[in-house]
Amino acid sequence: MRLLYLLTIPLIFFSFSLSSQNSYTISGYIEDAGSGEKLIAANVFDQNSLQGTVSNTYGFYSLTLPADSVKLLVSYVGYQPVEYAFSLRNDTTITFRLSQSIELKEVEVVAKKVDRIETNTQMSKVDVPVQQIEKLPALMGEVDVLKVLQLLPGVQAGGEGQNGLYIRGGSPDQNLILLDGVPVYNVSHLLGFFSVFNSDAIKTVTLTKGGFPARYGGRLSSIVEINMKEGHMQELHGEGSIGLIASRLTLEGPIKKGKTSFMVSGRRTYADLIFGPLIQASAADNEDVKLRMYFYDLNAKVN
Repeated sequence: MRLLYLLTIPLIFFSFSLSSQNSYTISGYIEDAGSGEKLIAANVFDQNSLQGTVSNTYGFYSLTLPADSVKLLVSYVGYQPVEYAFSLRNDTTITFRLSQSIELKEVEVVAKKVDRIETNTQMSKVDVPVQQIEKLPALMGEVDVLKVLQLLPGVQAGGEGQNGLYIRGGSPDQNLILLDGVPVYNVSHLLGFFSVFNSDAIKTVTLTKGGFPARYGGRLSSIVEINMKEGHMQELHGEGSIGLIASRLTLEGPIKKGKTSFMVSGRRTYADLIFGPLIQASAADNEDVKLRMYFYDLNAKVN
């Protein structure tokens, strides 16, 4: 029995010795083939033993494998993988240099510009769409640009039915109102119940309530920029409307197709034609009363 124990102990040490001799270490660095820069967290994988490791912050790797045929696969994101097969018989140092080969193709995104995207981040500047102006309720059916502006934040009306703009404490005469860049000093019809701007002739409306550029001068309250339509360059168009107290007619079209266009818009009230006979009938027989309460305006433009 004692002899058996003595024989077993040398055999155990002998087997451990064989095991340690049959395992060897492969180590080295993984670099960029062009710049020599060390690659961090590159993968080193033996496809035969299914063992692997990654390179450290210095690009160094170390992998212990049994003595046998080794087939290493070295890979890194954005680089071409490298395979290296050999017989492992002792500790080996191998430096792998990887070449960049995986490049993403250029991605080009093309889209049309959306008109509603604000390219100017000026906080106090408001663009009022003409389509929205025409859809809002109007006094006696007559669309008024200045009355629509009274509905915006920071703008107050002077009184019921009046079209004056009181912006940030300023009076109506402290506003600069421009029609195609030309100042308009009197913007009212019928004692302020209607403005002089025909909505059918208007293309854009912009209100600047503060921080406006110095080129507009020394106005204190606001700038109202109104631009008229330029006329259709290709076809003749017309539109009109009949309201309770006024009618409008607008014509636009080319003078020379693609080069020159025109726009003409007219408006007239007919309160004198409707209420005049009624007032005359209610007057005394010997009294001649005539109602002359009406207005008209005409807008014309050649582009």
